[in-house]
Amino acid sequence: MFTGLVEEMGKVLSITSGDKSVQLKIQCKKVLENAKLGDSIATNGTCLTAIEIGSDYFVADCMHETIKRTNLKRLKSGAIVNLEKSITLATPLGGHLVTGDVDCEGRIISIEKDGIAKIYIIEIEPRFMKYIVEKGRVSIDGASLSIVGYKDNTLSVSLIPHTQEMITLGRKKTGDYVNIETDLIGKYIERLLNFNNNEKEEKSKIDMNFLAKHGFF
Repeated sequence: MFTGLVEEMGKVLSITSGDKSVQLKIQCKKVLENAKLGDSIATNGTCLTAIEIGSDYFVADCMHETIKRTNLKRLKSGAIVNLEKSITLATPLGGHLVTGDVDCEGRIISIEKDGIAKIYIIEIEPRFMKYIVEKGRVSIDGASLSIVGYKDNTLSVSLIPHTQEMITLGRKKTGDYVNIETDLIGKYIERLLNFNNNEKEEKSKIDMNFLAKHGFF
């Protein structure tokens, strides 16, 4: 579990392709503090397991499902990524609950200046728009951001100058792809409200005739 508060931006040192998989080696510093093998590190909002940790890097495998769902497949050596180490019970929850399970990629279709801020308009898969709520939260490349508006298949977020400097979204341009994770609570509410238990309880075969036939009375 993560908060969506990016701790640092790391640099992709190498990418190794495997059988429907990719292995990433990422240079970083802050997320490695007290890190150990098996720890989870959100990379562009994608929960990855550290399988090797060095003094200034970690290595993680990306399976086929991860490659299909996320923009990690678009990374090249030298690319900059958002990083956040998984939280503990002592971690302040400054953003929102983020699982690191990316729903889909989004594509930046417009960047507009609004005073000191920049508004990013991002197109996502239509089936995930039901989880988009004005003034709700969304994780974009692992950064917890407020939704300032939505229309059709797009959502909008606004970044102040400080945020533009601290996360990768501030470096991106129109046409670039980002990872989208919608709000976890909305998904569970939908599932609970729409769940239909079609399983029929098996009726007991024990009745009065059964008991009489087997000498119970």
